Amino acid sequence: MRYPIILLLLVIIASTASCVPLKDITYLRETERATDSIVSLQQQQPPYRVQIGDILSIRLKALDQQLVGFFNPSSNGGVSLDEGFYYDGFAIDTHGNIRVPELGEINVLGRTTDEIREIIEKRLLADYIKDEADLFVTVKLPGIRYTLVGEIGASGTQNVLAEKVSILEAIANAGGVPLTGDLTDVLIIRQYPGGQRVHHVDLTTIDVMQSPYYYIQPNDIITVNPLPQKAIGIGTTGLQAFTTILGLVTTLASVILLATR
Repeated sequence: MRYPIILLLLVIIASTASCVPLKDITYLRETERATDSIVSLQQQQPPYRVQIGDILSIRLKALDQQLVGFFNPSSNGGVSLDEGFYYDGFAIDTHGNIRVPELGEINVLGRTTDEIREIIEKRLLADYIKDEADLFVTVKLPGIRYTLVGEIGASGTQNVLAEKVSILEAIANAGGVPLTGDLTDVLIIRQYPGGQRVHHVDLTTIDVMQSPYYYIQPNDIITVNPLPQKAIGIGTTGLQAFTTILGLVTTLASVILLATR
């Protein structure tokens, strides 16, 4: 009678220790008792500086309709928005340049869209358009393109047509993180002019909303690693862990009983 009781106690202890704590699978957990609170967001993000491989959308409004036609090609029927940007946009080559009609090559690597717009406006005003009131230029990125990999609902690359996207929105667009995903250490691999850097974000604390990496940038790679419980196959909830360990212990007990008879 002593052995079944010991085995049962081992099952309970092991299942309790092996399941995932609730705090590790809860988004934006507050450290104090739940109350209505105002959380300051990190609104002032450093402007994105374009990288090699980015595609720019440049649009021009002016009295010279021939010049406007070079910048604003008519869209073809049956072409999606992403395809339209791909074919009609201005891709940044390996030297950091874009080729602009009438203006030739312009180096834009590491510049913001506002800085690129000012360069194009100055060139057009110097050579083609005399009155600044007759010129209106817009330079935009065709959305925010990012990639999600790892323990995520639907991994892959997505493009969101928005000026600002938080990491929570990006993960939600991919179906969220399952219980086997580690929310406490989400990786953001971000591209900079000098190379890539890895940033760590804890999505279980509400303080993440004040992080400089709360809003993603174009070309970000978001990685969610699995929890150790998945790697060893125990289970993420108490019931799963209890069922798995009970099966193992039952098998072990059967072997012991057969060996002692």
